[in-house]
Amino acid sequence: MTSSPWSDLDRPPLNAAALRRAVVGHDGVWSALEVVPATGSTNADLTAKAQQGAPEGAVLVAEEQTAGRGRLDRAWSAPARSGLFFSVLLRPGESGGGHAPVPVHRWGWLPLLAGVATATALSRTAGVDTALKWPNDLLVTTGGEERKTGGILAERAGDTAVVLGIGVNVSLRAGELPVPTASSLALAGAAVTDRDPLLRAVLRSLADWYTAWRAAGGDPSACRLDQTYAAGCATLGRQVRAELPGGRELAGTAVAVDGDGRLVIAGPDGEQPVGAGDIVHLRPSR
Repeated sequence: MTSSPWSDLDRPPLNAAALRRAVVGHDGVWSALEVVPATGSTNADLTAKAQQGAPEGAVLVAEEQTAGRGRLDRAWSAPARSGLFFSVLLRPGESGGGHAPVPVHRWGWLPLLAGVATATALSRTAGVDTALKWPNDLLVTTGGEERKTGGILAERAGDTAVVLGIGVNVSLRAGELPVPTASSLALAGAAVTDRDPLLRAVLRSLADWYTAWRAAGGDPSACRLDQTYAAGCATLGRQVRAELPGGRELAGTAVAVDGDGRLVIAGPDGEQPVGAGDIVHLRPSR
């Protein structure tokens, strides 16, 4: 059973009305924002709404997710009101805002775009250095170690739409972490853990990057997305192991992100692009 919103005074509920006033209609992207007390998965709920014709720019926020998912169908759970758990509906396959549809082969940049937008917003608003692990993990430094504080999941929702799910641990305490390699903004020394300004900052940053990407026809170079991602990506230059579908593995140095958003790994057999898989960092960054 979900606890009272006021059962933990360090974790007050989000102010849905104030959030709507702050973000809906101001930048031409966000068309609606709903905050629900609890749900299984905001991605699943918003995907269903997308298939029923929901417009681009719908935002669904949950105070608690009971069946949240990350990449590779990993569970994502956290105490109620301890983080940001939300999904946004984008329709890059449709004309909008005076822009033509973005070619499908460039949609692979959307989770990377969301990573850049989220990391820059959190760094600026919370005062915590945030890095990216390819393709879509958000990293912070806690106790001198690099740990995951958030992640992004992109899922197709029909022929023209993508739902981006974003989860960020904000106020989790050490005893609440799901795994030892996790962290939260609070544990990383954040100056701000109020979720309202954090969510507003992420949504505004996401709107700015998405608008620029659409205006460039999805070209990551034209909107400087590729350069910005590379600058903030902790994976590049590292020795890594890619655990690939089918049980295969590829080890080497992560040398680049190619034009399709794939990680390029230089190994014994030359350079190979990886479009899907789990990346393990094998040595610290310098």
